[in-house]
Amino acid sequence: MKLISALLAMTITSVSAQKMQLSLKTPPDKIAMLGVGSISTFINERDFALSPDGKEILYTISTPKSTFQAIVYSKQIKEGEWTSPEVVSFAGLYSDLEPAFSADGNTLYFSSNRPINGNTVKDFDIWKVSRTAGGWSEPENLGTPVNTAADEFYPSIAKNGNLYYTAAYEGGVGKEDIYVSTFVKKQYQKPTALDTAVNSIRYEFNAFVSADEQYILFTSYGRKDDTGSGDLYMSIKDETGKWKPAKNLKELNSKQLDYCPYVSPDGKILFFTSERHQLPDSFFSKASYTSVKNIVSNPLNGTGNIYWIDFQQVRNSFK
Repeated sequence: MKLISALLAMTITSVSAQKMQLSLKTPPDKIAMLGVGSISTFINERDFALSPDGKEILYTISTPKSTFQAIVYSKQIKEGEWTSPEVVSFAGLYSDLEPAFSADGNTLYFSSNRPINGNTVKDFDIWKVSRTAGGWSEPENLGTPVNTAADEFYPSIAKNGNLYYTAAYEGGVGKEDIYVSTFVKKQYQKPTALDTAVNSIRYEFNAFVSADEQYILFTSYGRKDDTGSGDLYMSIKDETGKWKPAKNLKELNSKQLDYCPYVSPDGKILFFTSERHQLPDSFFSKASYTSVKNIVSNPLNGTGNIYWIDFQQVRNSFK
């Protein structure tokens, strides 16, 4: 495990030896890859989180086949300039992924297979760290009733503390569902699956809920209108507070997996992960070692990359 962490650190250093040039002030009105060569690289990148003050970025990198994941961060130096990505202080030994800030930015939630005791990996649970004067605190497991002997993934936190996440529990609506654990008197309550306006008999996962819980974005796989290996969907609440039937965000989706939606705290930018690629199945002339190596070394090599778009464009097209 320590060897894997060292190799990941070496890879990050080689990819981002210089400070990153990146501006988030003006999101594109069409889908674009974020931070080509700095954030989106030939490494597998996924998830995205922006601190409420807009000065810290977190996302996940992973080994091929996702055998190991690590959360990395970058801090804003000045407008348009950021520090090189580094593994966060609390990660690097076990698989940590899917960071999500609380509304005030003082708590960070994430999923991890780190042990509660000892050093043997376990199933994935939801954990949190708190911001202190010296950095992030030691990770704290949320415990029951949120965490179980099954896996819990992709936390998303509403302003009132309600926690949305992904799990494949027995007795659920489908094969994998989105659950919510309400936060009452500073305690998480028994989680319940969202109704069939969101969940189906198929797979639903990686849900982002708005701070006021008025809309939710997620990925589903296997629906009749799924265009590929998993599409982004969106549901909004009606005047009674119930979720309306989710609709496929067709203008965002590709034939590959599109997942991990996240909307910036100001509600202006949608970020998501996609495995869309430009991998050839043949060559017009004989391929060389170098030509194949160049394809593999390109961000569009089939691994995940982070994309972004003006969220208002998405809302305007959502009927």
